[in-house]
Amino acid sequence: MRHPVRHLLLALGVVASLLWVSCRGGYSFTGASIPPNAKTISVAAFPNYATTVNPQLSQKLTDDLRNLYASQTSLNVINGDADLEVTGEITAYTTRAASLSANDEVSMNRLTITIKVRFVNNCDPDANFEQSFSRYRDYNAQLNFSSVESSLVEEIVSELCDDIFNKSVVNW
Repeated sequence: MRHPVRHLLLALGVVASLLWVSCRGGYSFTGASIPPNAKTISVAAFPNYATTVNPQLSQKLTDDLRNLYASQTSLNVINGDADLEVTGEITAYTTRAASLSANDEVSMNRLTITIKVRFVNNCDPDANFEQSFSRYRDYNAQLNFSSVESSLVEEIVSELCDDIFNKSVVNW
């Protein structure tokens, strides 16, 4: 009879520990490490300063980044001054040859998107950063770029958002 009671006490201890850690606000199961006093985050629109402009890119990047913080943290995404602030701009949107075939013809092209990000942590200024992030996708040169552009942008923006999220609130 002693074993079931012991197991019950052990299980209650584990549950209590998890509740204590999660209520502190410093940890989440997504791996986010956010200061306990940080309650809000703002993500400003990313203006597009690239030489070549994809007209949907700025809105897509901004919306996807806001949605990532809203879904993966307990932070309230607001406009204006916040405990954590993300600003930046799109600095490059380029396509170029990525590889050649055996007869020196372009076989793969590469779409590259580069952004510059500034992160301000008003709760912990040591966590502030300014950094450029760049991601790319290769695609078959035989394909019309406009037929693959939206799917390439979707994949690249997802990775860029993950990069910003990880750099700003995940301490791996």
